[in-house]
Amino acid sequence: MERNGLTDRRREVMIGRWVLGISGFLVLSFFLAPLTLEPGTVQNVEGRANVIDFYSQDGSGSYGNLVKSNHSHGEDSHGHQGYVWSEMNPYGAVIYAFGDLNCHQKHERSLEFNENQTPFCTRDLGIFFGLFLGGLLFTQRGWNRWTVKDTCLSLLPSSWLISVYANNRRLITWLGVGIVLCSPMLFDGFYQLLTGYESTNFKRVATGIPFGFGLGVLMCSMFASRADAFSGAGEVLLPGNSRFTLASSQDESE
Repeated sequence: MERNGLTDRRREVMIGRWVLGISGFLVLSFFLAPLTLEPGTVQNVEGRANVIDFYSQDGSGSYGNLVKSNHSHGEDSHGHQGYVWSEMNPYGAVIYAFGDLNCHQKHERSLEFNENQTPFCTRDLGIFFGLFLGGLLFTQRGWNRWTVKDTCLSLLPSSWLISVYANNRRLITWLGVGIVLCSPMLFDGFYQLLTGYESTNFKRVATGIPFGFGLGVLMCSMFASRADAFSGAGEVLLPGNSRFTLASSQDESE
């Protein structure tokens, strides 16, 4: 019997492997895709997040290639170049299209390989690597414990959770861990946005990893938590021999 009361955790392992496999493929592709292009194909780029900017040279989806006006970076002012991912090899096109849609692709916040800018900025690189780590840990320590928050908490050592479950502090613990994982990236990003502070690529990667890790664990838990895997809430094994009980009018156990 597993630590949650079920006979196996094959579903949890499968979900964790899907998350680590997809995120791992993407992280690796962020470094490989620039190597499949001619040197200098993607340089000095700046686009917009959540918008297609580099599909074509002109027309629909070409904003990044049409706007060449100067932008100020400190005391320097220069125009930005563009690229056309629809004319790349299929592998490079898919990866750069994914980056075009989801990332601003600012060149000063991105790495460069083979004289080509990576399809995602360093912050996003850290987030995706964190997703990979979250999926990897979930394959080892994730258990379906009825609810999403309890499934997330299952990754923590049981000895840490005995008092949490004994005093029904699951929600505040779950939120607290989430805040701790998100805070470095939020502080670094908003401090940069609201002040003259400029983060570094190392800090962007370092602060993106814990955020991505928490997101990876949350994604795995959302798919892995299944109440119908148990005959009833009281069948779920919890730390310290705790049990779910029906909520009373003054107290909620869920």
